[in-house]
Amino acid sequence: MDLLSIKDPSFLKNLSNKELEELGREIRQFLIEKLSVTGGHIGPNLGVVELTIALHKCFDSPKDKFLWDVGHQSYVHKILTGRACQFDTLRQYKGLCGFPKMAESEHDVWETGHSSTSLSAAMGMAIARDLKGESSCIIPIIGDGALTGGMALEALNHIGHEKKKLIVILNDNEMSIAPNVGAMHNMLGRLRTAGKYHWVKDELEYLLKKIPAIGGQLAATAERIKDSLKYLFVSGIFFEELGFTYLGPVDGHDYDALFENLAYAKKQEGPVLLHVITKKGKGYNPAESDKIGTWHGTGPYKMETGDFVKPDLSPPAWSKLVSETVRKMAREDERIVAVTPAMPVGSKLEGFASEFPDRMIDVGIAEQHAATFAAGLATQKMKPFLAIYSTFLQRAYDQVVHDICRQNLNVFIGIDRAGLVGADGETHQGVFDIAFLRHLPNMVLMMPKDENEGQHMVNTAIHYDDGPIAMRYPRGNGLGVPLDDELKLIPIGSWEVLRKGEDGAILTFGTTIAMAMEAANILQKQGISIKVVNARFIKPLDEKMLTEILNKNMPILTIEEAVLQGGFGSFVLETVHDLGFGHVEIDRMGIPDKFIEHGSVDKLLQEIGMTTEDVVLRMQKLARKKQKRA
Repeated sequence: MDLLSIKDPSFLKNLSNKELEELGREIRQFLIEKLSVTGGHIGPNLGVVELTIALHKCFDSPKDKFLWDVGHQSYVHKILTGRACQFDTLRQYKGLCGFPKMAESEHDVWETGHSSTSLSAAMGMAIARDLKGESSCIIPIIGDGALTGGMALEALNHIGHEKKKLIVILNDNEMSIAPNVGAMHNMLGRLRTAGKYHWVKDELEYLLKKIPAIGGQLAATAERIKDSLKYLFVSGIFFEELGFTYLGPVDGHDYDALFENLAYAKKQEGPVLLHVITKKGKGYNPAESDKIGTWHGTGPYKMETGDFVKPDLSPPAWSKLVSETVRKMAREDERIVAVTPAMPVGSKLEGFASEFPDRMIDVGIAEQHAATFAAGLATQKMKPFLAIYSTFLQRAYDQVVHDICRQNLNVFIGIDRAGLVGADGETHQGVFDIAFLRHLPNMVLMMPKDENEGQHMVNTAIHYDDGPIAMRYPRGNGLGVPLDDELKLIPIGSWEVLRKGEDGAILTFGTTIAMAMEAANILQKQGISIKVVNARFIKPLDEKMLTEILNKNMPILTIEEAVLQGGFGSFVLETVHDLGFGHVEIDRMGIPDKFIEHGSVDKLLQEIGMTTEDVVLRMQKLARKKQKRA
């Protein structure tokens, strides 16, 4: 079949199982080829080919609504809803989004990028459907890893209580981004071996009614007997006790089994949970044999071998630099414990885990629990290192406020993927953490200019004993600078002058320092002398150095790869006002008040006016104002 000719999923209604199997093979090959060039979430999508085809054959999207939890497994859905022709632009600037996107298609009814949201949204849609007197099926598809998220469990409780008609598809592939952990995962493992529980109890009731003489009497108690059979045939009755009709487990690559169970689910009046077993990466051996999550999401790769395409001799990844520095220090300090919410691979903690298995704790997709768990460790004089992506730290905001900062506990938060992350887009851009952390009492927030300063900041954070401390670091690799053999302490709240100047000052940190230095070099050739400050401590500010700049009436430009509202530049403005220097010109450069979509970081920075050329223009303007005042 020509996948590029697909306009909508209605054509599936007339296809035989044999034709569907051929379609599935074509879709897998299409994904393997396209993603070898663009990169993307290949493992999750190869695993849901048959499931997605079956759903679209059995239901009528967009009247019936599919909610893809996390959303990284929606590529097959995109193909079947007419977007195959856009896959050459996947996750690229102005191209096809790697997650569901309402603006792309009427078939995308819920936008996701973080896990465990689909059940709550589906319940809202079901209530709205019933209030409006409409008839449609609401079908959230949630992975077994996402089911450990507290929000998903809250939604399960509500759905079961209200008894609304919903069909929850539990896509159980035994992995999320990394191997799943926890009691929920273990319970699902027992369910995988339990057999077709709902068919057993239905057939038993039928047989009881056929028994002469006593059949009627037994049938009268059949419901009670069926309930007791839950305990006999299913080792985990969690979902039925919550009020769901549990179906499965079902082979998610078997069309007959899927069609049979989906038809059964459609007939039920209340909430149904269909437990589907799939194989992540199915059909592509490198992804199918992956046991640690390497093929969950990738960059480009060589299709024939599965080798990843990486530049030669690239500097170490930031995540690895940070985790390996923590690991080095853990050899000397037994109090250090690494904590991650399901991101041991992304945060490069495999080495720490292999050396200190008892001190590496993966709590699963449970960011709130991770933060408070780290706080609990800190109360017992341990040294928790919480490695968490900026975009996932948002989900634990109350725990950082209430449990870490309010109690002034000594938790070291490693904020991975801080700043723009590029291809994953607006759900993953790490641009809000400064704004929601820097106003919290007791919090220290910092970001290094390079890997060498980064390792010294890790050392500083581990030795800090006065409360919570967080270090931001970007996605990708470092600059390749030499690393000192001996770790040092950086004075808390101290800035660093990288370049002297008299006509103006640029205050910045992290990834934007290179931009500032390049702009200062250009301006120097124009006769404009610019001071560049590595404002490595975002909180507390270096008020002594800031006051020295203000006393010289030097205009200031702040630059941050983060939102302007409530960010570093705002903090500088507030401090300048409080210090009584309201007459000094201050300009701020950062992320504007909008969500930044996917694309290369360079393209995105250009779009929002954060380039070297923009810095030059702004400093020229500030310098002219200073000259006029003089």
